[in-house]
Amino acid sequence: MKKILTCLLPIFLIVSCSSEKLDREKALKLLQENHQSQAATYNIFVSDPTYAKRMLDAGLESEGLLTVQRTQNLSDAGKPLITFTEKGKAYLVPQTEEDKKDNVQRVKIADETVEEVMGIQMLDGDKKAVVEYTTSYRNVTPFAKLSKKKLDEKESRKASLVLYDDGWRLEK
Repeated sequence: MKKILTCLLPIFLIVSCSSEKLDREKALKLLQENHQSQAATYNIFVSDPTYAKRMLDAGLESEGLLTVQRTQNLSDAGKPLITFTEKGKAYLVPQTEEDKKDNVQRVKIADETVEEVMGIQMLDGDKKAVVEYTTSYRNVTPFAKLSKKKLDEKESRKASLVLYDDGWRLEK
């Protein structure tokens, strides 16, 4: 009997430790880890005259972030009207091949960070969860004036989490 208890005790401990209960602290930590690289961005169509005017109206050229070519010959049609200075290049997001093809340059307007978990709804026998949380914006850049987002307000979001044998994971 003593041998059986000695063998069953470690198994019981492993099984009891693996059933992780999701609380607000764990959910917050998991969301922060998976949300780290989230930056709010804005797309600038560098060959579009409308965007060139928008850059001038926002005062980004006078701040030394970019330059706008005000005139263009017929042979220059389709070439970029907007070029970024060294100061402005600090806020650029790397272009994808599709961005390059479409003459789009994404710029960072702020970092979005997870603030607080507002609630957790457990589903499917406590193996799934819907977590409601808030985010806020930090490190607001000069390009933020182009965005219509209200960067001074918190946003409410939801995420789905699933319990695996090694713990909780964010469902994509």
